[in-house]
Amino acid sequence: MTQDQLKQLVGEAARDEVLKLPAGQILGVGTGSTVNYFIDAIAPHKSHFAGTVSSSNASTERLLKHGFTVLDPNDVVQLPVYVDGADEIDPQGNMIKGGGGALTREKIIASMANQFLCICDSSKQVPVLGHFPLPIEVMPMACAIVTREMEKLGGKVALRLQKSVRADLNQTPSQAFVTDNGGWILEVTGLSITDPAALEAQINQIAGVLTVGIFAKEKADVLLVSNATGIKRIVL
Repeated sequence: MTQDQLKQLVGEAARDEVLKLPAGQILGVGTGSTVNYFIDAIAPHKSHFAGTVSSSNASTERLLKHGFTVLDPNDVVQLPVYVDGADEIDPQGNMIKGGGGALTREKIIASMANQFLCICDSSKQVPVLGHFPLPIEVMPMACAIVTREMEKLGGKVALRLQKSVRADLNQTPSQAFVTDNGGWILEVTGLSITDPAALEAQINQIAGVLTVGIFAKEKADVLLVSNATGIKRIVL
């Protein structure tokens, strides 16, 4: 199976999972290519839900095109479930997220949910987090100080660029990828994240950090993972 087929398979499995909820619930929806398959899969069942809360402008646009009601998170007290993908996930359910740049809003919506339902293919399962570059959303004026602090931790830091910018060009502010919040993203490599909760807390204390892409406090509760043989459901 291709990776797109695996994403579609797990998106449909997540559809079946959330349709077990009583009708009239509000659904938390994440961001990314796997989540797009999930949104498309639940579109015929939009009447089952009272509304949705979305973690990005891109997901909001997709949900609205399908006719879903998208609510402001400030108007929602609690969500029964938040469905989102992961760039990496370890056996305990700790994740690296933010490859799509929506990590801050994803963490906010995840914190509102009773359950985090992670959907991904088996290539995202790792024994220890850190192979995927760790995204950190920062205020632009804090880019240099956060870079220095991460280098002290042994990381190699690069500014995420717009997709249209060649990687070999010098990085300048005008070429930086800008999040929905107006932040920049630093990508940190060279870290072996053996204690995700401790590192998440440590990085969050650096002045200028909006969110680090370690999801340990808001880790996954249930994992739906696809592979060539089908879907596996793991309670974490």
